[in-house]
Amino acid sequence: MTPERSEVQWGSTRIPYTIQRSARRETVSVAVEPSGSVVLTAPNGTPIPRLDRVVRGKAQWIVERVRRRSDLPKLVEREFVSGEVVLYLGRSYRLRVREHGKATQTRLDAGHIALTLRRGLGPSERLLEARGAVVGWLRQHAEERLPERVSHWATELRVAAPEIRLHEQRQRWGSCTSSGTLRLNWRIIQAPMTLVDYVVAHELVHLMHRNHGPAFWAKLGSVIPDYEERKERLRRLGPALVW
Repeated sequence: MTPERSEVQWGSTRIPYTIQRSARRETVSVAVEPSGSVVLTAPNGTPIPRLDRVVRGKAQWIVERVRRRSDLPKLVEREFVSGEVVLYLGRSYRLRVREHGKATQTRLDAGHIALTLRRGLGPSERLLEARGAVVGWLRQHAEERLPERVSHWATELRVAAPEIRLHEQRQRWGSCTSSGTLRLNWRIIQAPMTLVDYVVAHELVHLMHRNHGPAFWAKLGSVIPDYEERKERLRRLGPALVW
């Protein structure tokens, strides 16, 4: 099914966008993907003229965000072959791939990530299985390491450690629900620990301050004085972590 699309003109700038609809949504949200594409998520039945008005209303923000995305490294399609690099806590590990045996396995071996795939897989099946194995390995490590950092920063901030759930998102590294559940993107485990800590502490501060007002940034700065530098580093590294 071809996705819905529209575009608006803002001065001399054309802003094309894709529409995703959901029966569960009650409001319209605007996102700029790492590729620079603009995506609106809207409730079913929202007329396109209304979505065009939303885009015009946020045009300056959208154009600035697209410009910032264009300054970042372009996304690289992964093939999951030997020699390809996988990041884990900021360190580069090269894949060592073998097509051997009856089961797919992933393990750390002498500075490499050893990926063993089942024999006889077709190209598309091989790609899916290899990606699933590497993602599974990273998610397993995220499940082990991220709760440790949440516990550490909850103690630093003197808040109760919340429930943690791992998600796969392309736009957000973390969020804190109104009920106090911490949602973390497993992809962040690829970043250096200083950036992992920035994301964890950032979301924990939301347990005390729901919005990004002065009190929020003052509290975050009290435990991570260089949070602005870390935020910028994560912005620049982010596209390399999304695949």
